[in-house]
Amino acid sequence: MYETILVPTDGSKHAIRAAEHAHYLMQAFDATVHLVSAADIQTAGGMFNAGGVDRQFVERIEAEYEDAIATTEETFEGDAIETSVLRGKPADAILEYATEHDIDLVSMGTHGRTGVSRYVAGSVTERVVRQASCPVLTAKAIERSELSGDYEDVLIPTDGSEAASMAIDHGIEIARRAGARVHAVNIVDAGSVTLTPGYSAPPELAERFEAEGERATEEIATRAADVDLDATTSVYEGLPARDLLDYADENGIDLITMGTTGRTGLNRYLLGSTAERVIRHADMPVLAVNARKDVRQ
Repeated sequence: MYETILVPTDGSKHAIRAAEHAHYLMQAFDATVHLVSAADIQTAGGMFNAGGVDRQFVERIEAEYEDAIATTEETFEGDAIETSVLRGKPADAILEYATEHDIDLVSMGTHGRTGVSRYVAGSVTERVVRQASCPVLTAKAIERSELSGDYEDVLIPTDGSEAASMAIDHGIEIARRAGARVHAVNIVDAGSVTLTPGYSAPPELAERFEAEGERATEEIATRAADVDLDATTSVYEGLPARDLLDYADENGIDLITMGTTGRTGLNRYLLGSTAERVIRHADMPVLAVNARKDVRQ
């Protein structure tokens, strides 16, 4: 599933934490890691760049990114990896590199308050998540995301949609390699179902969504059992992003694997903003699978 893993870095603690998870997956899947850093020379030159920058300036900037690679490379404990300093706008350079090198997974650092950290600055991580044709794992450098062994609990949210289903194979295969328990969770969006604030959904509508949720989660449980994994299912009404994050915290989840789009209409479960909020606020790594692209399995 993952033969090549791309790790963009600025040498920050968030990027290094993402590299640690990439190293874990590298070993689990016997993958090749590409460790890169994108030197945005034009932006670094700033307002004094009208007449171009000299070679000495370029060499100094590139040396900073080479140092970031060297700092992060220590994470891989001497394993052979490919390294490169890229040129250009970070998101563009990362996406282009991923396409040219047939990358199967990108692993990036992310900052909890704004969604991104220094090098992976502004909207870079979010843009890569949105546009990469392969899954993107995001992690932030906090105690909850530290690796102390194998993943033991993997959460796979689902609404039964094709978008959500795209993430199932990835979640189950990672869980299989790790020997982890699979958690299949469906949360019916209470706000979308009731339509009118202050009113409850008609019983028949709530029952229908609950039945759909049970079918979706049982499908995951069955697929997990097929590869000898333990699985637990949960279906309830709530607010998807908030309740997924609560579930992950309460159940010691080590990795969330989810699609980046989902149903529209009443059961708008994994629609963009939910995945984005989970990525931004989850304490544990999130593997986002972009169902709008042809994601490699």
